[in-house]
Amino acid sequence: MNGFSLLKPYFREHKAILLIGLASLIVVDVLQLLIPRVIKLVVDDITAFRIEPSALVVYALYIVGIALGMGLFRYLWRRCLLGTSRRVEEGLRNRLHSHIQSLSAPYFDRTETGDLMAHATNDIQQVRQATGMGLVALNDAVFLGLAAAGFMAWISPKLTLFVILPMPGIVVGTMFFTRRLHSRYQEVQRSFSGLTEVVRERFAGMRIIKAYNLQEDETERVEDASSDYFRRNMHLVRTTGAFFPMMLFFTNLSMAIVLYAGGRQTVTGAITAGDFVAFVNYLGLLTWPMMAMGWVINLIQRGRASLDRIGNILATPLDIRSPREPQRLSEETPGIEFRSVSFAYPRASDHALRDISFTLPPGGSLGVVGPPGSGKSTLLNLVPRLYDPDSGEVRIGGLDAREADLGQLRRVITGIPQDPFLFSGTIRENITFGDESIGEDILEEAVRKAQLWETVLSLQQGLDSLVGERGVILSGGQKQRVALARAFLHGGSVFLLDDPLSQVDSQTGAALMDTLWREARERTFVIVSHRLAAVRSADHVLVLDQGSVAEEGTHDELLRLGGYYARTWHLQQLEEEIHAL
Repeated sequence: MNGFSLLKPYFREHKAILLIGLASLIVVDVLQLLIPRVIKLVVDDITAFRIEPSALVVYALYIVGIALGMGLFRYLWRRCLLGTSRRVEEGLRNRLHSHIQSLSAPYFDRTETGDLMAHATNDIQQVRQATGMGLVALNDAVFLGLAAAGFMAWISPKLTLFVILPMPGIVVGTMFFTRRLHSRYQEVQRSFSGLTEVVRERFAGMRIIKAYNLQEDETERVEDASSDYFRRNMHLVRTTGAFFPMMLFFTNLSMAIVLYAGGRQTVTGAITAGDFVAFVNYLGLLTWPMMAMGWVINLIQRGRASLDRIGNILATPLDIRSPREPQRLSEETPGIEFRSVSFAYPRASDHALRDISFTLPPGGSLGVVGPPGSGKSTLLNLVPRLYDPDSGEVRIGGLDAREADLGQLRRVITGIPQDPFLFSGTIRENITFGDESIGEDILEEAVRKAQLWETVLSLQQGLDSLVGERGVILSGGQKQRVALARAFLHGGSVFLLDDPLSQVDSQTGAALMDTLWREARERTFVIVSHRLAAVRSADHVLVLDQGSVAEEGTHDELLRLGGYYARTWHLQQLEEEIHAL
């Protein structure tokens, strides 16, 4: 995706503000160009001994007036141009976040969080600087530079020609360094992404690091990532370190020429002393555009490298999306059907699911059990289209899930993962997702259903207690119950439960299962569990093994088969009897 195409909509939207800002910037440049003219008049009058004190006051007032005008218009261009760059920053960040949210689960399987964080922070910041001060410096380099050169030519064309002799060196040097700068900035940004991910993981896993006394090892890993970022930056510094001195050398070379040639012209009377002073001032104004050109190249290359990285994400196609002409699901509780479904994760050596077929009627219940890695969670992930099957069909309400509107499909489905995610807000915010319109009675009912009410009462702030990052102040079982309360409150007509009680004690778990099966009477219900007691009431049970259906039937039918289900059931019953002693 072309970098400028990303910025074009924002420039078009704020075109009027940008034009006002550029006009104000040009006015400031014009006012700067007037100051050397005033100085020339003063110097000429002083050297001719024909100036009165009152005239000096007038000249001083001219300078003051010009300074006030420059201050006013400088405020305007900063407000307009730098303000627009902030709007570009906001718009790009929001667009990037929206697009990332729309990407499918496989994208996040292969992309590190730290890389995405770097895109949303550092890369966006580099684009803001390029569209803000980069635009300002570019305008100064073009308008102020040409205007200053014009005034210098007005004073002495010959002397101006001498001054611009070093300019080709600047052009050649800029062309030489530009390509290197871009590649070096790309390397720095990639290294920054890696460093961000390494630091993020260490902060998130700080408790594990301390528990296993891994501080030295993990510090070494962070230092390695930091050293790589340092080395990349030093490579960049070597390039910019040669680029900017080159610009300064040619600028000072021009000043040396002026002092020699201009001084001779002043002595011979070809130009006045005032012209010489004004010429030196204009050369000073020209110095900034010459230096600004280097700064512009610096900012633009940084911004371009960041835009390329952002553009690569925005150009990432949506693997899972609504069809162009989606079909609507029925308002009634839908059934679920798998027709010869097979699925393999990207870069996996084997299938996670093989030729899975079953039919779950509307309002029916399905239990899914099996050893770890047998494909239970994968089966659930295919229903709301977190992934699409490689072959076969997943049908919801008689409709191929790929033909349904994705938003409606996911509104119908409520999923509870085995490891629920909590935001670092309050219990209330995590259950309601910040919806303040939900009444206290409805919220309390959901909390009571999840067997969480006593826990809430034990906390000093009740429902408004902060849970910390990822719910760190809550136990695993409490987090699962918060997720259950969330599901009861927002529940759709299809419940997908992935071992929702794995960290809940047996007594609380039994009470929760009673509640869940009461809820199941009004919904299509799929539950994955390692506790077979949690699925015994299901209308049908699938036993998965290495991605295939090894056994299926009701609880009683599976016990009579004497296979994995029956063996596991008897072992778990024996464990419960031992714990009861």
